[in-house]
Amino acid sequence: MELKDFQKIFREKYYETDSRSGPLFLLAVLFEEVGELAEAVRKNQNVEEELADVLFMVISIANLYDVDLERKLIEKYVRGDPSPRWDLPDL
Repeated sequence: MELKDFQKIFREKYYETDSRSGPLFLLAVLFEEVGELAEAVRKNQNVEEELADVLFMVISIANLYDVDLERKLIEKYVRGDPSPRWDLPDL
């Protein structure tokens, strides 16, 4: 399954509810999920589950704004020249 397939399924299943909830609510849920991911990384437990939750919320927000995430990821990070990664400086 490709990212666009997940986006289509989530749009069909959750768009109506997400539209009623609105972008600020979805963003608050995303922040909560990122916090749970941070805790999972800290404890080295349930990282996969929390990553899935974060991705789900990102896709939900993308659907609300009609963003084709797969196309944008390819455009920006595969074909494009993204901004430099956040590497640690040489010490």
